[in-house]
Amino acid sequence: MDKGAAVAIVCKTPGIGGGKSRLRPVLGADTVAQMSACFIRDIAATLDGLAPAIGGSRIAIYSPAGSEDSLMSLLPPHWRLFFQQATTIGEVLHASTSAFLAEGHDCALVVNADSPTLPGSVIEQAVVALREPGDRVVFGPASDGGYYLIGLKRSHARLFEDIVWSTATVMAQSRERAAEIGLPVVLLPTWYDVDDAETLDILKAELAGTPPAFAAPGLFGATPRHTRAMLAAGNGGHKA
Repeated sequence: MDKGAAVAIVCKTPGIGGGKSRLRPVLGADTVAQMSACFIRDIAATLDGLAPAIGGSRIAIYSPAGSEDSLMSLLPPHWRLFFQQATTIGEVLHASTSAFLAEGHDCALVVNADSPTLPGSVIEQAVVALREPGDRVVFGPASDGGYYLIGLKRSHARLFEDIVWSTATVMAQSRERAAEIGLPVVLLPTWYDVDDAETLDILKAELAGTPPAFAAPGLFGATPRHTRAMLAAGNGGHKA
């Protein structure tokens, strides 16, 4: 039986799992943990607001083990958790998407938890593309050379092999892997991850009314209620 789309975020539990190593020296560990929690709340709200036709499950792929209660407090009650801690993000992505497809979902999408204004429309666009006949991979290219979303309808281990993760070559190398196995690629509009001082400034400018310079015409970010409130309260400035 078709279970609809599995749409997941991949994250480390704020304040427990670390993350955002480039922002911690700028903002401090406590502020980064608070910001990460806001990002997760906001992207979860966006995924909850997807069109009903998407169907399926909403999932948080998380680490570390033992942080379940802390993470669930940030998510809507109908979400479920999928623990996955591996050597590389590629191993996490392959294991999780393969598991979701094996459950009977017609497609599996994983979104990073560092894009609080990611438009829900691009996620819906990814699902539509995956539901077209024929196999393919859908990527959401990030402005830093990585990707903010990957969507699959079949498991492909090679897509995640021989990638230098957390570098500006991730998207290019991933497209090379897809070409090697003859897998068609669909690219979504470019968006951005907030993981350093420069992209935090892009977020602040976007919330002040200036869209990212790389945003496609007519594409506007989601409203990140929790993140906006945090920044408006004066959190998210540079550490003294």
